[in-house]
Amino acid sequence: MSQPAHATLSANVARLPADAGLGLEAELTLTVPNDIAFIEEAVGLVVRHVEAHFVDRHSIRFNLRVAFTEALANAMFYGAAAADGIGVRVRFGRNAIEVEVTDPGKGFDPALIPDPTLPENRTLPNGRGLFLIRHLMDEVRFNAKGNSICMILRRG
Repeated sequence: MSQPAHATLSANVARLPADAGLGLEAELTLTVPNDIAFIEEAVGLVVRHVEAHFVDRHSIRFNLRVAFTEALANAMFYGAAAADGIGVRVRFGRNAIEVEVTDPGKGFDPALIPDPTLPENRTLPNGRGLFLIRHLMDEVRFNAKGNSICMILRRG
């Protein structure tokens, strides 16, 4: 899961058309190398960009930071091949943030992930990250293949 020493985080920011929906004003796209060492840098970059626009900074500093970290870690551990990067698209405005994390893997069925709060599942090694994401974000969706998660946070 480690990248060559020259791997970097690259990002692009663009304004969105006025009819982008949810009041979204800008879009940030980046490719995160498949190396857990880049998670903190990627999360920090996204937080800095959206914090200047989104009204509820507390939700960004906690909800978005934790959910995005979990989504990146899941993509790296379960979805990406060693040399592949993780695609990230963040659309944001004053009242909403939409974060999409896509890995090149085969995907999964989120309905099959056990609820980690049930007694029989508490010792299982999976399900906690998705549980956190679903409880910290206002809306969570997956594509049909199961290799892309879309998380939406609205003004609290």
